[in-house]
Amino acid sequence: MGLLNFLKRIEPDKKKSPFLHTLYDGFFTFAYAPNSVTKGGVHVRDGMDLKRTMFMVVIAMQFCYLFGTYNIGHQHFVALGQYAGIFEGFHLKLAHGLIKLLPIFIVSNVVGLGIEFWFAAKKGHAIEEGFLVSGALIPLIMPPDIPLWILAVSIIFAVVIGKEAFGGTGMNIWNIALLARVFVFFAYPTTISGDEVWVSGFEKFDEVTAEGLGLAAGAYTDYGWAHSLFNGLFGWFDMSTFQNLTPMVDGYTGATPLSLASKGGWEAVTEVYSVSQMWWGAIPGSIGETSKPLILLGALILIGTGIASWRVMAGMVIGLVVTGLLFNAWDATPFMSVPWYYHLYMGSFFFAMAFMATDPVTAASTNTGKWIYGFMIGFIGLVIRIINPAYPEGWMLAILFLNTFAPLIDHYVLESNMKKRLKSA
Repeated sequence: MGLLNFLKRIEPDKKKSPFLHTLYDGFFTFAYAPNSVTKGGVHVRDGMDLKRTMFMVVIAMQFCYLFGTYNIGHQHFVALGQYAGIFEGFHLKLAHGLIKLLPIFIVSNVVGLGIEFWFAAKKGHAIEEGFLVSGALIPLIMPPDIPLWILAVSIIFAVVIGKEAFGGTGMNIWNIALLARVFVFFAYPTTISGDEVWVSGFEKFDEVTAEGLGLAAGAYTDYGWAHSLFNGLFGWFDMSTFQNLTPMVDGYTGATPLSLASKGGWEAVTEVYSVSQMWWGAIPGSIGETSKPLILLGALILIGTGIASWRVMAGMVIGLVVTGLLFNAWDATPFMSVPWYYHLYMGSFFFAMAFMATDPVTAASTNTGKWIYGFMIGFIGLVIRIINPAYPEGWMLAILFLNTFAPLIDHYVLESNMKKRLKSA
């Protein structure tokens, strides 16, 4: 009670300091749930308010954060031909991952929450909690070397145009995290597509630049001051350290399984990666989208707490299976011949299913609508993945497309239900 009383005493005046009061209110309501409930026997009483719902979603993502941090470093050293084992050079992999991930996470939340705080202060209402989830999702769907200024611009676009222009949290029709990613994809495509963007910490030297450094042309490690700080710590304990200007292995490309499959089918994928690597996530890709078991563990948490709809998830799986079987029967290209179940191992299907498609604000809200919504995402996403030669992945575009039609799906489901009831009446 002492802390609660202290916080109440230091509450800023809402009229004199609206921005400070907005910051205070956001912290206070995050730390404490309301101590009063609506009176009456017909109301559901639950401690799981909107802030705590958002917090549970963030908790479910932490498995992806832990593995994603490690995998950033693992892929970096695989490109160097060093520490190929899971636990080899673990301290270096974890340190490199933190150096790359922390700035992305900080920029994502500072920029996004800053915009939300500003709009809340201007409107004179409490801080909206929606960006808690978006701020945690955005770093997981970005490449580890994305320029921070591009990330900031994409977040400003997504929050201002995608949410605040529609009225704020709960009013947006598109998933905010996906809007940030789609902005980067169309405005700065070379930073989020291709084979080189998924492996971090390298700089390419042309022949002139390399000659000036006494090196051969190619890609070399590009470590900064943060790596030097870790070198001091690791050197103190007589552990291996980061070595700058170490060359990337000749012929290494960093191609993702999807990129390989789009060009040469499943055989091209298995020449580089094993099924086990793809399942556990030791492959290049977006920071948090590679480890399937950890994503599914997060999905189970969301289903168990009633936050995410299992109908949407099941509908997506059915949509992918049906579409994959159709393409397998068609078998016109090597990519079409990839067995449908291996599409679950490649790319970000499970991450999109667990954390993106199930967004309760932008998804269909009726039970039947959720089945249709999920099925169509699975169907359209796989069509885009296989048919589109420029972009061998489809869940981002499929989810945004179905976000647009979710209200229409619910409308026809409700119309159908009303007609059935009128007939029975």
